[in-house]
Amino acid sequence: MDRIGSSVSKNRYSIFSLARNAVSYHQNWSEAWRSPDPAPAYDVVVVGGGGHGLATAYYLAAEHDVGRIAVLEKGWIGGGNTGRNTTIVRSNYLWDESAHLYEKSLQLWEGLSQELNFNVMFSQRGVMNLGHTLQDMRDIYRRSNANRLNGIDSEILTPAEIKAKVPAMNVSGEARYPVLGASFQPRGGVARHDAVAWGFARAADSRGVDIIQNCEVTGIRRESGAVSGVETTRGFIGAGKVAVVVAGHASVLADMAELRFPVESHPLQALVSEPLKPVLDTVIMSNAVHGYVSQSDKGELVIGAGVDAYTGYGQRGSFSIIEGNVAAIVELFPIFSRVRMLRQWGGIVDVCPDACPIISKTPVQGLYFNCGWGTGGFKATPGSGWVFAHTVARDEAHPLNAAFELERFTTGALIDEHGAAGVAH
Repeated sequence: MDRIGSSVSKNRYSIFSLARNAVSYHQNWSEAWRSPDPAPAYDVVVVGGGGHGLATAYYLAAEHDVGRIAVLEKGWIGGGNTGRNTTIVRSNYLWDESAHLYEKSLQLWEGLSQELNFNVMFSQRGVMNLGHTLQDMRDIYRRSNANRLNGIDSEILTPAEIKAKVPAMNVSGEARYPVLGASFQPRGGVARHDAVAWGFARAADSRGVDIIQNCEVTGIRRESGAVSGVETTRGFIGAGKVAVVVAGHASVLADMAELRFPVESHPLQALVSEPLKPVLDTVIMSNAVHGYVSQSDKGELVIGAGVDAYTGYGQRGSFSIIEGNVAAIVELFPIFSRVRMLRQWGGIVDVCPDACPIISKTPVQGLYFNCGWGTGGFKATPGSGWVFAHTVARDEAHPLNAAFELERFTTGALIDEHGAAGVAH
């Protein structure tokens, strides 16, 4: 009874606390993280305050003794691609190197809310990849078998099993793109992108990391072949090591260090519908119709496809992309044809020739880059930060990212994941 009484008392206090702060417009709430002025120098400067950059800073502070750390963000925390994606998490990649890296990330996702003491709203509702042709099904069986050999969960579903899981989908043989089957990863799902950024930011701040917003890097200073710091809109900041994690703008930052990276920046568009009652409790992806859809906790349909064909840094959408994207989804779900679009956005992704990332040291001593995630960056957030922190702290690749170093573009040891990463996800 004492425990019950104590619990009731705490809940009553929490309710009154929320009400009191609501009336005062939350003026008495402490900030989730500090907003310090930049120090003259740090041991490690992380450039980029998105999910990957914040995760890198957090794991540097939590698992490696590297001294003082700062995260520099040109805008606000989570205002880049972290806030402009569709939140899908999975690890069912074809090649061993990719599968191991994404599986590590998925394992971290499964305990991330507890690790950060912040609810990132990770929902393991499963991810389904549809097959519409015999070749699609051959590819699905190949990838599913490869996943199982790597200890990654994967199932093959028949059209009847798909219909049982997703009654709203048209699996009729008369459909324009008949559904012949699908792979299904039950442990996949979605997370709340804002919560991921906030959770990592708060956790990093609690370990002494300086998170500095509105601080754009305008130059990378080198001395005797080694990095010595960064020029910013808030002055020069010295650093023994600089870790660059700026999705979509990696080539711009590389150019500041007189490096040329094999990446292209492309816009990636997505949209959400008006809220609906629950109709879709898993994630549906299709390379053939080139689209994917899930339903958010608020009831909105989250819809996307592949990157725009042109290169650029624009974050605005275009009607032709939206039209093609929506048409693809309506092929699978005719009942969605009457749903109204609520809003649309675009992000900027940098894509490598083999659809795999670069997580690597550079020829400049003390300068490291994490980029080229293409459309698969969000799902890798914790795993990316975990291995990149290891690389930066120890000046050597972790076994999980050793295959993703820059040298692969000169040795020819590419990892062609276009089949598993060829659609926005």
